[in-house]
Amino acid sequence: MSHPSGGSANQDLIDMITAILWDFGGVLTTSPFEAFSRFEKTQNLQPGFIRKINSTNPDTNAWAKFERSEVTFAEFDKLFEEEAVALGNAVSGADVVKLLAGNLRPRMVEALKICRQQFNCTCLTNNVTAGKGPGMMRDEKALIAVKDVMGLFRQVIESSKIGLRKPDPRIYEYACEQMGVGPEQVVYLDDLGINLKPAAKMGMKTIKVVSEAQALEDLESATGLHFP
Repeated sequence: MSHPSGGSANQDLIDMITAILWDFGGVLTTSPFEAFSRFEKTQNLQPGFIRKINSTNPDTNAWAKFERSEVTFAEFDKLFEEEAVALGNAVSGADVVKLLAGNLRPRMVEALKICRQQFNCTCLTNNVTAGKGPGMMRDEKALIAVKDVMGLFRQVIESSKIGLRKPDPRIYEYACEQMGVGPEQVVYLDDLGINLKPAAKMGMKTIKVVSEAQALEDLESATGLHFP
């Protein structure tokens, strides 16, 4: 794949890139926030209520502990509901976990296939031990599809397995060590700005995924590749 024409400073930045770090949910799949929103409507909850729970005491709440595998599923379910009640509504953790499985984005998957031919493509995901890893709470056909996508990565780094979660800066240091690269050699895609900030501060080129089309355009600019 050729780089865009020109010998600009941007070209120099493109030439430095050797690795791409991909979040999973909200990047290669549709955002779970869409499912959160639908759930809130059906349960007559205020918009953004689930995200409010997860952003209250974000390093020590039930969600953070679950993604670091510090609590069991049963413990998480209980702790999450207690946090929800404290904020005004009863919502079980088990119900929220069921909302995490988004649909794969075909064009993003095709972009990954193109990128892996030239770059070290690694997945960095905050996940939980409930379900089946990144494919949690999916039916068998969807699980197979997710497994196929995960197989495209050189490696998959999961918060539930290493005891670190985004946005802890240590997880980005760990990812760089695992990939054998410096942060300035990495393009990192995530749908959450809070996760991108520490990585950008380290020197990574970050892309906030708002939509599939926007993400692909930004990834083309960062890598010099073209995605049909």
